[in-house]
Amino acid sequence: MTRIIGGALGGRTIRAPSGSGTRPTSDRVREALFSALGSRGAIEGAAVLDLYAGSGALGLEAVSRGAASVTFVESERRAAAHIGANVRALGVEQARIVPSTVAAFLARAAGTAYDLVLLDPPYPLGEDDLAHVLSLLSDVLAEDAVVVVERSSRSPEPRWPDGLVREGHRVYGETVIWYAIH
Repeated sequence: MTRIIGGALGGRTIRAPSGSGTRPTSDRVREALFSALGSRGAIEGAAVLDLYAGSGALGLEAVSRGAASVTFVESERRAAAHIGANVRALGVEQARIVPSTVAAFLARAAGTAYDLVLLDPPYPLGEDDLAHVLSLLSDVLAEDAVVVVERSSRSPEPRWPDGLVREGHRVYGETVIWYAIH
């Protein structure tokens, strides 16, 4: 079981689909990530976009810590169903679940302004595919939006498109978290 680390829902558990290739972000990494985001004021009142949402742990953590809303995008049907069950179990009303590929969602979401985008793609996702998705973000980012990419620590740095400026990264064992600003 995965649990919400902090905020209003801190300590509550969520379920992750087994056998679907979903790899929930560890408690340690989520705590570090959300401490960093909280210290920069990137969560409170934010419109959050959780791409490759898996169990929904990242978006739910953001809502628990004061995000105004979260949109979960997940193409795997079982995983999207688990997100829905987690949202209902936690009583989160400011959530929207979109069963779609990330690229298809971003192609039709232009004009929406997200303040915080969390990308936790499957580690096998190729660098060209990740670069393509990052290039599609420009039409959905608010001014000064924060973009977070979680990858394997063996993966190269993402290729940031024009409009996204890398701010740094942190390595936690097998996981690296990359930060960029729009």
